[in-house]
Amino acid sequence: MKNIIVIQHTQAVHHTNGMIGSLTEWELTDFGKTQAECIGKNILAFIGNKEFVMYSSNQIRARQTADIIGRHLGLEYTTDDRLREQDLGEAVGKSVDWAHKNTIVWMKNVDDRPFSGTETKREKWNKLLPFVNRIIESNDENVILISHGGTVSIFAAIWLGLKVENLNHSDLSSSAGGVSIFQEDTDGKHTIKRLNDMSFLKE
Repeated sequence: MKNIIVIQHTQAVHHTNGMIGSLTEWELTDFGKTQAECIGKNILAFIGNKEFVMYSSNQIRARQTADIIGRHLGLEYTTDDRLREQDLGEAVGKSVDWAHKNTIVWMKNVDDRPFSGTETKREKWNKLLPFVNRIIESNDENVILISHGGTVSIFAAIWLGLKVENLNHSDLSSSAGGVSIFQEDTDGKHTIKRLNDMSFLKE
């Protein structure tokens, strides 16, 4: 049995100032730090005495979330750049308003590049897939991942065994502070036990 808890980083500055997240290094807001404290306390109560390993995106908002949650769980974590957010190319560092006015083509297809230099969903999928396979094949039964909304969505689709092309007409969304729980049973069946559960934010 394998249990994977995937947490989207909590509220960061770009959630409040109208800027694009992507690869820009926005820090957590004070509220985001409080959210991470709540998740840490509630995750600790949820997992009990099970031993976990933890991985985090190396972007600062994810690392700050991991720092706080890890302190509650008594866990160190390893960073992996494959857990980073999707690269939106020239839109990185720009505002959401700028993005709406300068979109070449919106990301309806997994091969669309809405801005010059954008990493497509297919490219992000191909980058994340080896990491997911490594987690599945590892001897670690309990894993916590701290990542970003777009990456969490792709992780969920890979977990269910979907093809990247399924993302042309479907999505599995996540929100800041959302907790998703994935399970692989002894027969190798993959289940999403919870998706974007916001109850872990309760004080």
